[in-house]
Amino acid sequence: MEPRLADRDRPWVMRTYAGHSNAAATNALFRRNLAKGQTGLSVAFDLPTQTGYDPDHELAAGEVGRVGVPVAHLGDARALFDGIDLAAANTSMTINATAMWLLALYVTVAQEQGADPAALAGTTQNDIIKEYLSRGTYIFPPGPSLRLTTDVVAWTVANAPAWNPVNICSYHLQEAGATPVQEVGFALATAVAVLDRVRDGGQVPPERMGEVVQRVSFFVNSGVRFVEEMAKMRAFNRLWDEITRDRYGVTDAKQRRLRYGVQVNSLGLTESQPENNVARIVLEMLGVTMSRDARARAVQLPAWNEALGLPRPWDQQWSLRLQQVLAYESDLLEYPDLFAGSHVVEALVDEIADGARKQLAEVLELGGAVAAVEGGHLKSALVASLARRRGRVESGQDVVVGVNRFVETEASPLTAAGAQAIEQVDPAAEKAAIDAVQRWRAERDGSAAADALDRLRADAAGSRNLMAATLECVRAGVTTGEWAGVLREVFGEYRAPTGLSSGVSGSADGSLARVRERVHATARELARPALRLLVGKPGLDGHSNGAEQIAVRARDAGFEVVYQGIRLTPAQIVAAAVQEDVDLVGLSVLSGSHLNAVPAVLAGLRAAGLPDLPVVVGGIIPEDDAEVLREAGVARVFTPKDFALTDIMAELVTVVRERHGLT
Repeated sequence: MEPRLADRDRPWVMRTYAGHSNAAATNALFRRNLAKGQTGLSVAFDLPTQTGYDPDHELAAGEVGRVGVPVAHLGDARALFDGIDLAAANTSMTINATAMWLLALYVTVAQEQGADPAALAGTTQNDIIKEYLSRGTYIFPPGPSLRLTTDVVAWTVANAPAWNPVNICSYHLQEAGATPVQEVGFALATAVAVLDRVRDGGQVPPERMGEVVQRVSFFVNSGVRFVEEMAKMRAFNRLWDEITRDRYGVTDAKQRRLRYGVQVNSLGLTESQPENNVARIVLEMLGVTMSRDARARAVQLPAWNEALGLPRPWDQQWSLRLQQVLAYESDLLEYPDLFAGSHVVEALVDEIADGARKQLAEVLELGGAVAAVEGGHLKSALVASLARRRGRVESGQDVVVGVNRFVETEASPLTAAGAQAIEQVDPAAEKAAIDAVQRWRAERDGSAAADALDRLRADAAGSRNLMAATLECVRAGVTTGEWAGVLREVFGEYRAPTGLSSGVSGSADGSLARVRERVHATARELARPALRLLVGKPGLDGHSNGAEQIAVRARDAGFEVVYQGIRLTPAQIVAAAVQEDVDLVGLSVLSGSHLNAVPAVLAGLRAAGLPDLPVVVGGIIPEDDAEVLREAGVARVFTPKDFALTDIMAELVTVVRERHGLT
């Protein structure tokens, strides 16, 4: 028997990902979670905050406080961390395009508490590359975005050396379809892009690159194939050690250590039989905790009901307790690495590491991660990979218990409460946030804010590190939208490639061919060259994976597809429907703002003289809300339980035929 450790290994930092409604309500949730034994904060910001809009902006309508906490200015940041000693805290902030702004807010609040920035511990996610590929909360083109990231890195090296200024995030790559090999390879390509920019930018002396490397952290995904996930992390660890030693000359092995946190796979959680999600979450946690030599430094677990909506405090507590049982009741932390010397594990690690090296080499041959984003290579690879994964689920090759096998079930007592089984966001929260930000602007020193924004504009147009000007904006009372607005003026905005060029046909059993024939037959009956489908993403929700898979399968089924990407206003969607002369509009809304966004599109279509143009909606939509949408005129509502894309295509043809009275 392998000897026990002389000293029990210390547990990882335990977090729950939290934020909603407003700063005061989220602060109360933070305090409750800390009292329950949570050892680190993980802040979820709402979509307007993540994409640089104030609550009263047109694009923020319906999104304020829905998937995270709105933070529009220093006053909100003070309320968010009220009574929490930031000098003693370890805070992770899921923020990317506006990471510099949120870090400046955090540092300012900490200084007001009397803390030295050098004492602050935590992480800004700040990985803009994956935003272009999967999550969609980017604002600026890749070049200026990478400048913001590297400016934060340089500032923290000099001023906040215990802070992790960038968190390379492979989590969303897996959600977007990445295999373990792609997840490791693409994430390392992003890390190389950041480190190359820091090394070559002149802000950090060459002899301090080891300090930069040791503060780079990763945020990874762990799926239910937990043996493979454990091997993935061992391969990740091996490759990071190689790259930082050979490419950047870091000689200190401690500085080269892979430092990573985890949220296990939310995308794999199911709306059907959601009680099964608890088993999935536990298995996914094992993948990143079993192997001591590649164990996560921080773990946050989703709740069992995240496929249904926003988890309640009790649901988050359950997930925290899962971590605590493993760390404190089991004997996991009492032993050395359980897999050292295993020929099975080593073979799997070698396979993943070799494949990831090849992926990284391919990206570097294309000119690096930025060039591979701009050319659409990475996005196309992920869209194709996700299409193959979806196809395996639809065919039954990949079993998902309760979804495509073992679907017979008793009624779940966990969901017996209906809509009360998830957190309900107060509809008055958005109006309160709008009023509050307008009061803040009216009561601040307007000239000081204007001067600070002028300095930011000038520095952005030049080459200075933007952190100093950003800190001045914070202290002057500038808002999130104003800070981002100035940078939009200077840097411009960006629309990333959609990746639809690499669609993979689904059903091999002939069902797709049958749908394709129905599509062509319907077009002939309507004397149309083809049926045209507009896929629209209203609001700020950037999770585009579902919309892209619908677009790919619809094109394979014979539709002509119009898809213009993410973050469209209802007016833009209506204009596209008119200009493209479409037969059907499909809206994808995953942020929970469907009761705002969808009626706005329906109203716009009526105003444009298209009251009968059928509209279908897909997203995380409770049945009560689905009924509201149907009563408003939506033809069909699809939710995560509708996993068979070809069946959805068949239903879309039926909707068009019903609209025209065809049998």
